[in-house]
Amino acid sequence: MRQRCGLWLMGARGSVATTAITGLLALRAGLVRPVGCVTERLDMDHTVLPTWDEIIVGGHDIVSIPLDKRAEQLAESGLIPHSVFTAVADGLRAVDTELRSGYHPVSHTGSQAAAAARLAADITDFRARHSLDRVVVVNVTSTEPPVPALPEHDDLDLLDRALNDPQRTVLPPSSLGAYAALTTGSPYVDFTPSPGIRMPALVELARRQDLPYAGADGKTGETLLRTVLAPMFVARALNVRSWAGTNLLGGGDGANLADPDQAKGKLESKARGLAQLIGDVTAPLHIDNVPDLAERKIAWDYVSFEGFLGAKMSLQFTWDGYDSALAAPLVLDLARLVGAAHADGQSGALPALAFFFKDPLGTDEHRFAEQTRMLAQWAADL
Repeated sequence: MRQRCGLWLMGARGSVATTAITGLLALRAGLVRPVGCVTERLDMDHTVLPTWDEIIVGGHDIVSIPLDKRAEQLAESGLIPHSVFTAVADGLRAVDTELRSGYHPVSHTGSQAAAAARLAADITDFRARHSLDRVVVVNVTSTEPPVPALPEHDDLDLLDRALNDPQRTVLPPSSLGAYAALTTGSPYVDFTPSPGIRMPALVELARRQDLPYAGADGKTGETLLRTVLAPMFVARALNVRSWAGTNLLGGGDGANLADPDQAKGKLESKARGLAQLIGDVTAPLHIDNVPDLAERKIAWDYVSFEGFLGAKMSLQFTWDGYDSALAAPLVLDLARLVGAAHADGQSGALPALAFFFKDPLGTDEHRFAEQTRMLAQWAADL
């Protein structure tokens, strides 16, 4: 039986979230086809998934630009068709009334416990006002740098006490958001490589709350191709000597990842998957900010490999696209699937959703074909 499901986006005015919201409104109105929406092609009982009309959107963000103005910027960049933007502008303004101010450690005064309580109250109020059966919280905020481990990250009781100290900042914003979501009984999805839910104390909180969660770091472009191509070299017994990659991007992501500390988590996430697939090889990877690209992203990879009799060969590929257009339908898919998992009584990490992530939680499986099989079987069993 279908149930009304909330989609609460952390980073609701960012490019990915705005594209997802615009796309959802366009799907409801029948203006676009569900291109890129994996849930539409899965062989499963689709009555367990909320329909597009049954997904209600709210969210947090630390910026205040109106959602329709943000979508207009994306339309000017070529990401959203102008005809679609015009048709859903009123819907975007309606969603904007459901967005609330997020947590920023610089502007916040008081304890992190108080901040988490405010975030949680926003989610709880949203669920009650719309008579929702559940709310799936999806983190699509800007990538954060890795954080040093603290004892409180490993023990939930220690964490709860530490969060009440107004003199301490114990959790990065992504993890505080995850903490707030879990305290409301909401399943959680981490679409970023930020620390998020991966701290042991938060995993314990999810266990105590009997909640499912999924992540991490949405797999949309270059890494998607890597998880398809790398198993080919292994299966054909071809020796990969090196695999170099360069990413060029503009927009908010480009500016954010121009900071080496901010980019570190993203680079580590990408590197872990490749190492898992082909072992320890030379694999330099760079991310460069090119403001002129705006919302477009270009990735170039050079693979050096060795064949029979030591013959040296290479493969090169270039990916040129709009990353948010690839990510947005996955966000909608994950809201539907994680919501269905919650309704099904599932809890803990959802390894079958590794298909969607660069650095999947609950499994070390990175081969795309095998991830596809895992997803198909899990969905069929819902």
